[in-house]
Amino acid sequence: MYDKQGVIKLLGNEGVTFRIAEHEAVRTVEEARRAQIPFAAFGVKNLFLRDDKKRAYYLVCLPDDADVPLKEIQSRIGSRRLSFASPADLGRMLGLAPGSVTPLGALNDTERAVEVVLDQRLVERGSVAVHPCDNTATLLLGTADLIDLLRRHGCRVRCAELA
Repeated sequence: MYDKQGVIKLLGNEGVTFRIAEHEAVRTVEEARRAQIPFAAFGVKNLFLRDDKKRAYYLVCLPDDADVPLKEIQSRIGSRRLSFASPADLGRMLGLAPGSVTPLGALNDTERAVEVVLDQRLVERGSVAVHPCDNTATLLLGTADLIDLLRRHGCRVRCAELA
């Protein structure tokens, strides 16, 4: 399982350029804004979702100021009815706790049951600010580098227009 130190070591070993900001634990976008974490222009909102049959799981990543209804996401990704997955599923599948959700958690998905879906706007921004599997730090890295890293490690990643 990748934790903060494991993620940082992996990025270094794979030559992924990143910047890091250590900070108090933040669980929401609002808390991150109040904490004045650097890289605010590249903030990401992460939603861990499942379909109504619990057969498909998605880690949906949006710009942190996006407000996209689940029905819209469902339509855009071609899914059955979506709802939030449980904290138990989050821990079991991605090794994460609520408030520390990050696309880097997909590295912990040994069964490759979760598809990471990145909003196209994140790709167009060129960089993303995400937690390193721990909500006491934020990493700034290139969106393309994130996608390449996840795919190299067998994660399913899709980019889609979500709004």
